[in-house]
Amino acid sequence: MEPLDCVVRIGADECEVWLGSQTPTIDQQAVAAVVGLPPAKVRIHTLLAGGSFGRHSTPYGAVAPEAASVAKALRGARTIKLIWTREDDIRGGFYRPLYVHRLRPGLDAGGAIVAWEHRIVGQSIVTGTPLAALRVREGVDATSVEGAANLPYAIPNIAVELHTTTVGIPVLWWRSVGSTHTAYSTEAFLDELARATGRDPVDARRELLGGRARHRAVLDVAAQKAGWGQPLPPGRARGVAVHESFGSVVAQVAEVSRDSDGLPRVERVVCAVDCGIAVNPDVVRAQMEGSIGFGLGTALSSEITLVDGHVQQSNFHDFRILRIDEMPRVEVHIVPSAAPPTGVGEPGVPPIAPAVANALLALDGRSSRRLPFSRIAAGSARPS
Repeated sequence: MEPLDCVVRIGADECEVWLGSQTPTIDQQAVAAVVGLPPAKVRIHTLLAGGSFGRHSTPYGAVAPEAASVAKALRGARTIKLIWTREDDIRGGFYRPLYVHRLRPGLDAGGAIVAWEHRIVGQSIVTGTPLAALRVREGVDATSVEGAANLPYAIPNIAVELHTTTVGIPVLWWRSVGSTHTAYSTEAFLDELARATGRDPVDARRELLGGRARHRAVLDVAAQKAGWGQPLPPGRARGVAVHESFGSVVAQVAEVSRDSDGLPRVERVVCAVDCGIAVNPDVVRAQMEGSIGFGLGTALSSEITLVDGHVQQSNFHDFRILRIDEMPRVEVHIVPSAAPPTGVGEPGVPPIAPAVANALLALDGRSSRRLPFSRIAAGSARPS
């Protein structure tokens, strides 16, 4: 969460840079282009970053080449430290792209899902960047459809369609990348289908997961540990979601109530994760806990809006993140596995928002089809 900053020192035939970076090679190349040196003459001192989540990994560098430009203008007479203010970053940085989803099912006479149509509209985060050659195939940005194109549910007929928009907004990856939006759309939609066909959401997922043993295992552990099906106090409900990303499978059950202003209050989250061999279980738990807080804050209230091309938010008073008193009780259960270790830094994010949305659906029958939840107050019209 620290503001972006960088230190640059230009010498006679070399340049040194100190910064927290997720992609030091890109920063090295960007600085080299600014100061007119070969990349080998630019030495990057990679420091610990207080929080990155993609922000310290831009396709062309960000704060580093800007600091290098200042140092070059001074002809290397001084070592330069550049700090972006929070306002600089929020109003002049990169943003997670807006996505719109349309899903339609095909049901047989018994209510079983036999067809699934998923149309995705949004801005590509890699088109026009050096990564396009690796991630874009036949016009499809793989990061736009991940989590949807590889749906784990045994549905005979699945169609996923992508329409990539061209918008003049600088966009970037965000913790869990495409799964930030595909998990929400697929898991919230599945709960609506379960409700419409009279099925229990956990049972409906079990049936559809078929031979997906890892998915079924995390779902069963999360449901059992959360007390799925057991009574709750009045005004509370549970919601479930399960999703795979970065090789790991995570299921979460959220226990939710509503505040007097109509906003969801998440009381408890039970998380089950299969990340292969848990090399460091404490780190796995910490990453799941942090991911839940990260994803929950965004789902509840964090939003960037633009008017006439200008970002309206400027700092944490109007770009609201999760407060400590809003953090729910979190239980993390690591499912034993002999598989190779997989990711844990991002897979805990995707399931939390749909789990909360599904709990709200169970609580009062209202679908939450637009994020953040702060847009949906008690008594408001059902979003479309």
